[in-house]
This record gives sequence, structure tokens and C-alpha cells, in this order.
Amino acid sequence: MKEHDLLWAMLPEGLEAFFDLTGFEKSDNALRIVLTEKNIVPSPLPPEYRNKPVTNTVLNDFLVDDFPVRGLRGEVLLKRRSWKFEGVGKLLTRDPGVCAEGTKLSKDFADFLKGMDRI
Repeated sequence: MKEHDLLWAMLPEGLEAFFDLTGFEKSDNALRIVLTEKNIVPSPLPPEYRNKPVTNTVLNDFLVDDFPVRGLRGEVLLKRRSWKFEGVGKLLTRDPGVCAEGTKLSKDFADFLKGMDRI
């Protein structure tokens, strides 16, 4: 198994379809995997975006806490994309469904902590 495959195996399921693995950082207290959202407009488009050209894309960082790795905080930095369409006043974004509702914890990590009565 390649290192690339190993990193994807450690990440929440489904991210590989919409994100590219673009970095890996290790500090004294954290292990961070960086994913950048692919420039693929969500489909199907809501009616207000249909038949309108994309005029801009913006990347915003979103940090998700995940399982610790070897005593280091596990972090997944998602560089999430937003699309600006001509004539539409709001940006279109995709919800990758990674976080447990109301948290910045991965769903699996939140479930684990709930089982341990930690959250």
C-alpha cells in the first residue's frame, strides 16, 4: 500500500471523491492532513444557479478535529471551495458531511467520544 492510500484510509469516508490530498504537516503537538476541494461544481444545481456561468471560486480553510495519532492531535484541514455565479448574490458550497452536527469533530471521532462520555 502506498503512503497516499494509507492517508486516505485514515480519513473520513467519501472525501476522496471531492478533495485532493495536498499536504501533510507534523508539529510538536499535531498531525495535520491538508485536503483541497476539487473544482467540480456541485450537482444537481439549485434552480437559482442553473444556466449561469461561474465567475469566481474561493477557498476557505475549515479545520476538523479527528482521532489522535501517536499522541498527537489529529487534524484534517479542509480547503473548501465556494463558487460565485453571475447574477446570484450568494456563494454555492458543498457540504462534505464530515463533522458531527454542531461540532468541528469528525463524525467517527464524535461518536467515539460520546461512547466514552466525553462530549
